[in-house]
Amino acid sequence: MAKTHHYELDVTWTGNTGTGTSGYREYGRAHDVSAGGKPTIAGSADPAFRGDPQRWNPEELLVASLSQCHMLWVLALCSQEGIVVTGYTDHPSGTMAQTPDGGGYFTEVVLRPVVEITDVRHREALPSVHERAHHLCFIANSVNFDVRCEAQVSVAESA
Repeated sequence: MAKTHHYELDVTWTGNTGTGTSGYREYGRAHDVSAGGKPTIAGSADPAFRGDPQRWNPEELLVASLSQCHMLWVLALCSQEGIVVTGYTDHPSGTMAQTPDGGGYFTEVVLRPVVEITDVRHREALPSVHERAHHLCFIANSVNFDVRCEAQVSVAESA
């Protein structure tokens, strides 16, 4: 039997400005995402939907989740294959299409990781590591849109 994992958290709307949802422009989109013992994430809607640009929105968090999951798999796979990673950054982006009724959906997310390794001999192995990481990523396996990876590799300067 497959292992299952369960995740629980709290999302609390904090945007009641005194009249609740009495009108579309009358309430804030602010909310908090929390779970025991972890820092609270200050959330809101995308500014295009009357959200606070100083807070994280669900669309950004989805893109971040895809990037984080991919990174964690790359690091694990590199560790298993003896590839020493000394730096990892990503500048992912996501594209969402809005439908005429106001809804929408993501069309793609592009990951742009730059992985710094210590040994130039491992440079050629990184594309297959990224491919395997994508195949194993829990989040990428859970979405119905393309997740592309435009990875780069750099080799750390010798000390």
